[in-house]
Amino acid sequence: MNTLEMYDYLVRARRDLWAVLEAAPDDALSRPLLGGERFQCIKDLVFHIASVEDFWLHEDIKLTQPVLMNMPALRDTTGGSEYAGFPLHTLLDYWKAVEASTQAYLAALTEAELNRAMSPHDDPAQRYTVSSILWHVMLHEVRHTAQIAVLLRTQGIKPPALDLLWYLPG
Repeated sequence: MNTLEMYDYLVRARRDLWAVLEAAPDDALSRPLLGGERFQCIKDLVFHIASVEDFWLHEDIKLTQPVLMNMPALRDTTGGSEYAGFPLHTLLDYWKAVEASTQAYLAALTEAELNRAMSPHDDPAQRYTVSSILWHVMLHEVRHTAQIAVLLRTQGIKPPALDLLWYLPG
């Protein structure tokens, strides 16, 4: 499976996850279920997934301003456990904007770009290929959406089947 196919899977799986989240009661998405400092509720994870994609793609790969800076309701947040009070649609609008930007970038992706060496803005001594960072971002999402599925299930909400198998052609 290549980068474009994997991202297409994520986009299709997101639609199913978003539909479940939109149908869930807000208190289920805002309830502090995790004991961590950074993420306590499902909404915190929703923001985190979108922001990781946003910042890796824009700040590190493209060296441009993140989509978040164009989202007035969210731009001054810290990325921690502060999203319980936000309407879900605000968080999903951000994620959709990040997705649209990523899709535009991927549509023009070349082999040379995939192989280009780059450094994270916060650790310039490290070197990665664009391809490795894109895979990191995509697998990061898979892990956190699985976490969201478990958190939904613990509250009696049936999560969507997000396994790749369900999205393969055939």
